[in-house]
Parts: sequence; C-alpha cells; structure tokens
Amino acid sequence: MKKVLLVDDERWVRAALKWTINKLNLPLEVVQECQNGLEALDWIKMNDVDLILTDIRMPIMDGLALVKELSILNRKYDIIVISVHDEFQFVQQAIRSGVTDYLLKPVEESELKVCLEKWLNEKSNESNKIHHTLPANDNVPLSTIERVLDYINKTPLDQITLKEAAESVHINPSYLSQLFKQQLNKKFVDYVTELRIEEGKRLLHNTTLRMSEIAERVGYSDLAYFSNNFKKIVGVSPSEYRNICIKE
Repeated sequence: MKKVLLVDDERWVRAALKWTINKLNLPLEVVQECQNGLEALDWIKMNDVDLILTDIRMPIMDGLALVKELSILNRKYDIIVISVHDEFQFVQQAIRSGVTDYLLKPVEESELKVCLEKWLNEKSNESNKIHHTLPANDNVPLSTIERVLDYINKTPLDQITLKEAAESVHINPSYLSQLFKQQLNKKFVDYVTELRIEEGKRLLHNTTLRMSEIAERVGYSDLAYFSNNFKKIVGVSPSEYRNICIKE
C-alpha cells in the first residue's frame, strides 16, 4: 500500500477526499491529514510518505510554499496540487516547481481515479528501473557515499538537493536515499538539516544579517520553517540564540 498525506485547511474537504480514495479500492492508504503546509512539513520530517495531495490556498503556509520547502528537503516527493479554476496561474507555478499533477475543485471521483491510477503506474515503472540499476559490487556503496559527502561539502547549502547529489554520482535518487540511511544510519535530509542549522548558528553569532537572509543562505525559503527546525535542534529560537551570543 502506498502512503498518502492530505493537506487542506478545510476538514470536510480532507474527509471527502479520504472517503473517495478509500472507495476507489486502489493500493493507497491515507495515513495522515494536515491543515496547512507547515504542519505537513513537520509531519513529513518524522514520517515517510509516497504521495502528497495538497490544496494551494491555506493559512500559515500555502501549497506553493509547501512545494518549495519540500524541494529543499533533498528528497523527491510526489505531489498533486488541488486548486480552483481562478488559481491556474498558481498551478502553472507549481508545475514549474516539479509537482506530479494537479486537480481542480470540486474534485470529481472519476478525475481523481484517473490521476491516482496514472501515478501508481508511474511508480511501478520507476520501481522496476531502480531494481535493475542496483549495483552488485559490495565496495560500491561506501565509495558512493564518500563521493556524495564530497559533493555536499563543495556545494552551497541552499543548492544541495537529493536529486543533484544522486546525479553527481550517477545513481537513482531513491537508491541514494536508501544507501545514505544504510551507510550513515541517518536520513539524507537529517544530515543536511544539521549542516544548515550549524551554519545558521555561525551566521547568527558572527554576522548582523537579518533572520530571513540567514534562512535563505542556509537553504530555507520560509523563515517560519527555518525557525521551527532551528528550535527543534538547538533548543532555542534563532533570535534567542543571537541574544545569547550577544551577551557572551
């Protein structure tokens, strides 16, 4: 069963989507519902998901910001955005950002079925390709990770992505994600997040850059998400950390 995350600020919309997905009897399971992009990001950081269905207009963090932040998380996420007709310019923007597909409200059962079946077929084809490209040499995984770490060290933090890392060593992103966890006992996204927070600490201590500028320099387009991650790892907010540094 493929895991699905629903993101919409209206509970009845999430309930309707979940009910319809269950009714379609596809190998899909709605494992979580979130009411905005920031809540979804927090959940994704701690959980695995195969497909994300997200509304575009939401409070706190909208669907477009969510798509941007997911691209920063250095793992490929399959995303279907949902919008109303007069938001098509936002849909086009989301497509340019790499979303998988889109649906228009109100979401019709037949259209949802076609969209989800198309995605499932694509995932099946990808899975077959990965299976045929796994390396047989036992020495390959370790040397591959060493090359990936070298790529990370040489690349600006705001430009590091799982896709680019995988391309730098000529392997599939999904395989690299598995390999990274296997070799380092840590997810790729967690490793890069720690590097970003450490650089954020350095910039807060040694510069007078604004919080938003620091967030962008270390790879976060959303200041709230940078602050949230920073506090989780460091224990205090970026502004509190800067005040502590000033008093030292």
